[in-house]
Amino acid sequence: MQPSQDATVFIVDDDAGVRDALSWLLRSRGLYSETFESADAFFEQKLKPGFLPRQACCLLLDVRMPGMSGIALFEQVVAQRLTDALPVIFLTGHADLPTAVEAVKRGAFDFCQKPFSDNALVDRIEQALAQSRDKLRVIVERVGMQAKLAELTERERDVMRLVVDGLPNKLIADQLAISVRTVEVHRARVFEKMDVKSAVELANLLRNV
Repeated sequence: MQPSQDATVFIVDDDAGVRDALSWLLRSRGLYSETFESADAFFEQKLKPGFLPRQACCLLLDVRMPGMSGIALFEQVVAQRLTDALPVIFLTGHADLPTAVEAVKRGAFDFCQKPFSDNALVDRIEQALAQSRDKLRVIVERVGMQAKLAELTERERDVMRLVVDGLPNKLIADQLAISVRTVEVHRARVFEKMDVKSAVELANLLRNV
């Protein structure tokens, strides 16, 4: 099956056999993956400060590796507030199980104990990708909203705040010491720039900013 590249599963494990087996498994289920032999390599190539995924993704992460450990890499994901956009699934042996459980409490998506069930692992990966996709959609919408807000003039922002508060044009005009006609013009421009049709729609939109 040809993997779809609309989502990426990052595999970080120092065992080449594990990386190859997971890549094959994901490819057989139509999932695209990228592999890294160490947490350091993934951090340097993907997780530098300011990183934001451009598409749905998740991270399959071994706990114990030479150099930076899986837990240390997870701490970087947490520090950058990426646990929703880049869900982490730990691959753990029995000895590392308490560590993996603790990581889940701190925001990791899940852990799969070795040897793991192929079907169960793929199911959790697909769920993690769905979470990532939903989170990235919210981020994109928020960024778009902030860009629209940046286009408003100071006076349009003043009018918008009072419109959202539910004030009629006459009271807005009184508060801002401008004419009702000027309020109507600013109100229309705010609605146009924010791409809304009503004050209620505008208020609902701003709740997500």
